Amino acid sequence: MDDQNKNLILATALSFLVILVWFVLFPPEEPVTDPNATVTTEASPVPGVTAVVPDGPAATPAPEATAAETPRIAIDTPRLSGSISLQGGRIDALALKDYRDTLAAGSPNVTLLTPVGQPQAYYALFAWAPGGDLGFEDVPGADTLWQLESGDTLTVGKPVTLVWTNDNGQTFRSKIEVDDDFMFSVTQSVENASGDTTRLAAYSQIRRHGEPDDLKKFFIIHEGPIRQSGKELKEQDYKDLRGLGTDPRWGANAEVVEVESNGWIGFTDHYWMTTLIPDQSQPFTSVLKYDQSRDTYTTEARLPAVDVAPGQLASFTTRFFAGAKEWATIRSYQNEAGIYNFIDAIDWGWFFFLTKPIFAVLHWLNSVIGNMGWSIIVLTLIIKAMVFPLAYKSYVSMARMKELQPEMEALKERAGDDRQKMQQGMMELYKKNKVNPASGCLPILLQIPIFFSLYKVIFVTIELRHAPWLGWIRDLSAPDPSSILNLFGLLPWATPDQGSLFFILSLGVLPILLGISMWMQQKLNPAPTDATQAMIFAWMPWVFMFMLGSFASGLVLYWIANNTITFIQQYVIMRSHGHKPDVFGNIISTFKRKGSAEK
Repeated sequence: MDDQNKNLILATALSFLVILVWFVLFPPEEPVTDPNATVTTEASPVPGVTAVVPDGPAATPAPEATAAETPRIAIDTPRLSGSISLQGGRIDALALKDYRDTLAAGSPNVTLLTPVGQPQAYYALFAWAPGGDLGFEDVPGADTLWQLESGDTLTVGKPVTLVWTNDNGQTFRSKIEVDDDFMFSVTQSVENASGDTTRLAAYSQIRRHGEPDDLKKFFIIHEGPIRQSGKELKEQDYKDLRGLGTDPRWGANAEVVEVESNGWIGFTDHYWMTTLIPDQSQPFTSVLKYDQSRDTYTTEARLPAVDVAPGQLASFTTRFFAGAKEWATIRSYQNEAGIYNFIDAIDWGWFFFLTKPIFAVLHWLNSVIGNMGWSIIVLTLIIKAMVFPLAYKSYVSMARMKELQPEMEALKERAGDDRQKMQQGMMELYKKNKVNPASGCLPILLQIPIFFSLYKVIFVTIELRHAPWLGWIRDLSAPDPSSILNLFGLLPWATPDQGSLFFILSLGVLPILLGISMWMQQKLNPAPTDATQAMIFAWMPWVFMFMLGSFASGLVLYWIANNTITFIQQYVIMRSHGHKPDVFGNIISTFKRKGSAEK
């Protein structure tokens, strides 16, 4: 086998070896909950604020109220619908109007937040921790029943205000606003009408009851707690929180970081996110917690304790993002609203220096073309144009090696079984004709990080979710739904589900085109003379056809476009250097060899 074919086999095999290794090394892990864990209360480790976990009966937490009989305030914006519970002032019912669970007709909108009492409860709350002579009964907490002071429905430009007054003369308010997209602003204030100075601290929490059922548990996407501390962005899994050591100050497994500025904290899912964002110049205590007794995961932003003198007012504003991880929307919040490093809430991965610009170009192309599928094809053209100088040198070198084939065959005859003499002769031949045998591998090796980066972009970004291309391809983030098993819909029976092991046999149109494009690319060159090598080379396109058949349609589309453009480039360059690839003849010889072998 010549060096060109060796390089092609090596580079292509390396491209997919890493994918297979990841599948083996990172199997899904089942969540574990300790049913015998002890029950503790919420504590408040803030200087001057109560920080003792009581013992005995007092340590039993108050039951969290369910949403059934609690008064609620409606949320209705162009992009959100839901409600706020007056129990705890929780933003705990939220659906995304622009997104549906599936492509099926009548599919419900994506539900992001759910109240206590429903499966997978998930909500945000804004409360106060007591200090000095105040007790927990003197401040509004997670279960305090607020009163509606103003507003009736929360919508853009029409805030609502909740109010609660204790027996000491302190009045607490929570003013909630929302913008056109997914950002809430909650202003917590306390007015001290008592005769004494009051010490207390405002905090906000996002709570999840249990680990989400729909976790992908796939290495390419982070799902779980996410924290920007101003110095670094840290992503942790739910199992990481379960593995934290118990912190007696917080009465739970906890990890605490003091943030000076430019911080935020929350949970990120595949396509959705909730995030607490204090004022970017505001120091706060950033807390990750897991309460084993309740099986709750909590992210918390606790502001420093303040002293409020008689007759004075103290207020703090925390933003709360709850919505889709849209690139343009999150980028706008970062660049225009000043949220530090917010764009990195999208998991760009190790190759962020490639994934970020690749997606930016893809997003722009889609805004011009209006179709993600065609945008991927145009993106492929752009990428191929950028690497064309390297590819050109490589294909020229490959063409020159073809010209040297007669001399190499003569060298093999002269060297016989003397491999050292053969190697020395080949090196002299390459040096004399200024040919680099390794250059043929470079364009293919360059595709490895590009392939992974585009795979990351297609898998992670919500802009590819439910994005159609043409005809039967209605979701570029999902595998091709057509199947050869029912003749692409002509036969009346169903095919294996995408989660089934047998789905790999259910080849769609795009995977078949992928195999054909790889096979055609091979036919630019004659098959290797060695029978074993020829067999491996012949099977490779069809093996990869099955391997990539369950990948996202957008990625398979990219690979087909890449193979097609590469075929055209290599054919034209080889022709321009005097070597005319006999594609048709190589195809005919393949079938002739098969026919001879059968006889």
